Amino acid sequence: MLISVYIPFLVTAALAVLAPPVAQRLPPRPAALALACAAVVTAAGWAGSLALLAFTGVAQIPQIAEEGRWSVSALRSQDPVYAVVAAVSTLVLAVCVVSLGVAAVRQGRHLLRARRECAGLPGHTELAVLDDDVPLAFALPGSPGRIVVSRGMLRRLDGAEREALLAHERAHLRGRHHVFQSVWRLTAALNPLLRPVAVAGNFVLERWADEEAAERVGDRTVVAHAVGRAALASAGASRTAALAATGGVVPQRVRALLAPPPARRSLPLLVGGLLLAVCCASLANAASDSDRMLDSAHWALCSAQATATTTAAAPAGHDDAPAHGPDGCCAVPDRPDHGERHF
Repeated sequence: MLISVYIPFLVTAALAVLAPPVAQRLPPRPAALALACAAVVTAAGWAGSLALLAFTGVAQIPQIAEEGRWSVSALRSQDPVYAVVAAVSTLVLAVCVVSLGVAAVRQGRHLLRARRECAGLPGHTELAVLDDDVPLAFALPGSPGRIVVSRGMLRRLDGAEREALLAHERAHLRGRHHVFQSVWRLTAALNPLLRPVAVAGNFVLERWADEEAAERVGDRTVVAHAVGRAALASAGASRTAALAATGGVVPQRVRALLAPPPARRSLPLLVGGLLLAVCCASLANAASDSDRMLDSAHWALCSAQATATTTAAAPAGHDDAPAHGPDGCCAVPDRPDHGERHF
């Protein structure tokens, strides 16, 4: 446990540094899936390691040890974690759990507000056109989702660019990109090291929608022009949306659209999968070591109780212990003094 419990922290730090630049060079769809998987696994590993480190300190509290029926002295002698490390881990875990709860409430409210707004839009088709001169274009998740575009935006684009814009927003709905955003926001709330992954993930989602729009329109240059013009048109707009064609780093998106489609690369995904496997294996090993320490401390308490019972019973002529005492530990029962041992 001394080493394995810290490996998830190292894996999380490595992915937080390496994953964003690597993901931007991969095809966006597999990159988004890989980032979501990495965020979930490393967030779980982060919380699990903090919980194990915190438990090493909590388990040595006399009241907790009494409830768990293990020896505090035996656990302290086996535990390689310093008390200050356990205390800091407990505090950090508590803060992260509270942060996750706050983020979950906010995300739930955000999705409910989006669904109510989606239901209140005029018309019943997928596209809702707002009679507004402010250039707006975004997708609202719902059942089903809606694409919202203002007349101000439509007037600034030609026919092919309008088609590209709608294909982009339609890709957001088809890919359920709001689910990916929720995953990254919640995991980043639980594990602050994953905030760069969340930022990179939002960019990858926009790239995903760009690539699907390019496939649908059949011209990458048209999509690049649509993205650029939509971003310039909405630069002064006061309203923003999470799933919008103007989201992300627009110059990078335009450059990527003017270049050939990104090539498929297996090596980064394999390396990332290996790191996640190492994270899971190390956390499982640390949990197993912690369980063995508790078992050892439990049997140490049983042995101490059995010794005390034997010592107390010796003057009365009882020199053996029962198989199990009232606490579930080994003890020595009274037996008839006829010289035969009963098993």
